[in-house]
Amino acid sequence: MITVFNKYQGTGNDFIIIDNRKSLFNIDNHILIKKLCDRRFGIGADGLILICEDHEYDFEMKYFNSDGYEGSMCGNGGRCSAAYAIKEGITNKKMTFKAIDGIHNAFLKDNLISLSMNDVAETGFVNDNYFINTGSPHYVIFSDNVEDIDVNKTGREIRMSPDFAPAGTNVNFVQPSNNEIFVRTFERGVEAETLSCGTGVTASAIASVLSGHFDRDTVSVRTNGGDLSVSFRIEGKRITDIWLTGPATFVFEGMIEV
Repeated sequence: MITVFNKYQGTGNDFIIIDNRKSLFNIDNHILIKKLCDRRFGIGADGLILICEDHEYDFEMKYFNSDGYEGSMCGNGGRCSAAYAIKEGITNKKMTFKAIDGIHNAFLKDNLISLSMNDVAETGFVNDNYFINTGSPHYVIFSDNVEDIDVNKTGREIRMSPDFAPAGTNVNFVQPSNNEIFVRTFERGVEAETLSCGTGVTASAIASVLSGHFDRDTVSVRTNGGDLSVSFRIEGKRITDIWLTGPATFVFEGMIEV
């Protein structure tokens, strides 16, 4: 079967996106998904996204990590899905869609895609560092020298730590400055550092305010793949009205036999 795909990237976090509203793609074929995401033997991406039919909302986003298995919420993937839906005429510039963690709103303004993230019910600590679930679990470590950290080595060790068994966690290394935070993330499922992670920068931004590094409700974030911003409100122990904003860019369209 010949399958049409689009390649998108959100601050360097890249995805294969396929319109699966006719349910032609076999979502249980983990080996195929892993092969498509392989950067040497496939198309190459951090993950694969299927845009599926939904009778209540504009569409449903199904996200698969590059290991071939369905993942938890992907923030940059959600923003890229929104950009794809606009380009393909599935929605207008404002939309509501379903993902694995629930319902999300998104809109396009000034060439940036803003995505609503689900409320964070509570935050916690593991070994004196923040552990926050923003649709995906994230461990946040503050450091003064994030550039020098071996993210793949250290991140993998923490990701596989008994503290986070059995599912593991994503690991973020965060360096605050006067105006922004710099974030590097080791992503589970990809099992490596990615250039950007939407749920990771969201967790990192929230942690940077809760820890007292900032006293604002919008945090600018720099990643190795580009710039994002995260806005939210703190209401007691609950974090609400969370929005992740940044570019979501079409790279190319192609066809592949699967």
